[in-house]
Amino acid sequence: MLKISKLAARDYFYEWQISACYVLALGTVLGPLLVLFGLKFGIVGSMVSQLVEEPRNREIRPVSSGRYDIGWFYAMHKRGDVSFIVPRKRNLAANIQLKSKTAKKILDVELIPTAKNDPLLPNIVNPPTDIHWLVLSASAANKLAVHAGDVIDGSITRKVKGQTQRVHLKLQVHGIASSASFIRDGAFGSLSLLEAMEHYRDGYAVEEIDWPGEKLKSKGYYTGFRLFARTIDDVEPLKKWLNEQGVNVRTRAHEIGVVKQLDQNLTTVYWAIALTSLIGYVLSLGASLWANVDRKYKELCILRLAGFRTIEIICFPIVQSLITAVLGWVLAIIIFHLAEFTMASIMAEQLESGQRVCRLLLRHYVLALFFTCCSAVVAALLAGVRATKSEPTEGLREL
Repeated sequence: MLKISKLAARDYFYEWQISACYVLALGTVLGPLLVLFGLKFGIVGSMVSQLVEEPRNREIRPVSSGRYDIGWFYAMHKRGDVSFIVPRKRNLAANIQLKSKTAKKILDVELIPTAKNDPLLPNIVNPPTDIHWLVLSASAANKLAVHAGDVIDGSITRKVKGQTQRVHLKLQVHGIASSASFIRDGAFGSLSLLEAMEHYRDGYAVEEIDWPGEKLKSKGYYTGFRLFARTIDDVEPLKKWLNEQGVNVRTRAHEIGVVKQLDQNLTTVYWAIALTSLIGYVLSLGASLWANVDRKYKELCILRLAGFRTIEIICFPIVQSLITAVLGWVLAIIIFHLAEFTMASIMAEQLESGQRVCRLLLRHYVLALFFTCCSAVVAALLAGVRATKSEPTEGLREL
């Protein structure tokens, strides 16, 4: 086997002009396929990754106010397609005015309920659970000129019998949310803080922080919620289920569907082109190797006469085909990197930081080599069948 492999390799490189044509044929077929897959894995893959990684794409928002008791939230929390849910109070009752010692102006912000594993606060290990804790948005923290650990003053007002009343509460900045979490002036707080604010504005007392008012008899219902699906694939089914329950919600299902459909279409187009090119190349290479075996029929007969077995004769075109596969693969990689560099240069201004138009991983190169070699072996088997029909006696007649 080693001898026949050496003979095949020496013969292959001796006829380097013909061999170069085989390599160019493979490289010009495989190279564009790598570029096409690189585009799919690069720019489209980045779009799909952004969909998956951006938590707001998994968010499901109620369109109008409703009535949800605590049992409804427990049931939703147990669903496998829900990753995060927390009750929400009336929007009108969720505003709070913040004042710091380092800023002259009072900042009116929206208070958003949060809890453990909030998708919008990935950088906050322990979300606010105490009524005196807040996580400020980056915009609010910048305007108040505060950092994590600082203490600020929070205040809310209400009208009772025509008179405006105001209460204050010392709040500790438990952390600063990333700018992508909430672009407006806002703050994330515990549900107990939002409940206290709503109860006070409704005229009730909050004994925990000594806010005066009438005694609260029952907490009643929640009017909304913050809900995030577990994956982007769960968004549409969860939306349909909520609609069936009479809860009208708003999602980013349309944007998700557009990118996923684009990914599916490109995958279909890629495999259609790849299979067509692969079949065409296998047939073309097989025919070329078959013709090569016919051209070297006398030499193969002499090899049989010299004692080489049938299986070793079959390996003669297979070895040459594998050499073509490896060299064609190398040429295809060169073509891919040239195309990648050209596209990156042209689209440099349109790309975001760290984003690449065309990209392949190491495993993609390895898989390309594996499938190329497999295709080359299949093509060579056609010629190998022809090579096995060489007879030693025919070699003797040619001598």
